Amino acid sequence: MRGRILKGIGGFYYVESEGKLYECRARGIFRKRKITPLPGDFVEFSLHEDEDGNVDEILPRKNYLIRPAVANIDRLFIVASVTEPQPNYFIIDKTIATAEDRGIEPVLVITKTDLTSPDEFYSVYRGCGFRTVLFSAETGEGEAQLREILREGGVSAFTGNSGVGKSSMINYLYPGFSLETGEISEKLGRGRHTTRSVELLALPEGGYAADTPGFSSLEFDRFDLIRKENLPFCFREFAPYLGKCRFASDCSHTVEKGCAVIEAVNEGKIHPSRHKSYVQMFEEVRDLKDWQLPKER
Repeated sequence: MRGRILKGIGGFYYVESEGKLYECRARGIFRKRKITPLPGDFVEFSLHEDEDGNVDEILPRKNYLIRPAVANIDRLFIVASVTEPQPNYFIIDKTIATAEDRGIEPVLVITKTDLTSPDEFYSVYRGCGFRTVLFSAETGEGEAQLREILREGGVSAFTGNSGVGKSSMINYLYPGFSLETGEISEKLGRGRHTTRSVELLALPEGGYAADTPGFSSLEFDRFDLIRKENLPFCFREFAPYLGKCRFASDCSHTVEKGCAVIEAVNEGKIHPSRHKSYVQMFEEVRDLKDWQLPKER
């Protein structure tokens, strides 16, 4: 049988298939291969007579994250407030670039728009080519746009630093979102486990949302470093200028004369803060050796 893992905890994996939920264990071969099944994985599994079973094979993933651990994500809602706290452009840009590198659509959600004008913040991102939503849990601004995006289905994940209003937004859209309900809770037993585990929750609009308790934002480590040769392609607004630099074969797009990207920054076609984030990310990986970087995904 085939299905999708909705949650893994305590050595058990809860696989949804054709509207039913099955409690499974992973075969020992995964431990030997150093592979861990993740929520969001599509798997092949076999059943015992009691309708519990074994995960036999993990089907190819299109992407995955390590912390929080979830696979096959379609879009990542990056939640940032216009004030209280002020937006951290570097963290936002690093999260966007990480999503781009893994084939996950980044959707920026700017919250607390009822407190101050979001125009300056919004202007940084409106020309970058990804969807941006203005949201207020006080006025309901942006609710219809968010629900329209969620109706596209697939798996959505949410990330945002503490205080930006991510929980308020999720609770506004889905009261009780983080409560364990239904068949999974009946199998697990509320309170038996305290691990920071991811669960895919079915949404009324269709598709799933990744509930990631204990993770206020993505936690970056070496796995999240983007290879310097890939990094320019993780900034969408660079695309029209790549390959047009004077020294196109080895231009880093950081300081070189004749760099088409830098010229675009100087001409106001690329926002300076975005290029500053790019340079900072490039410096993180400039001198790393190949063995120090994650393998190509």
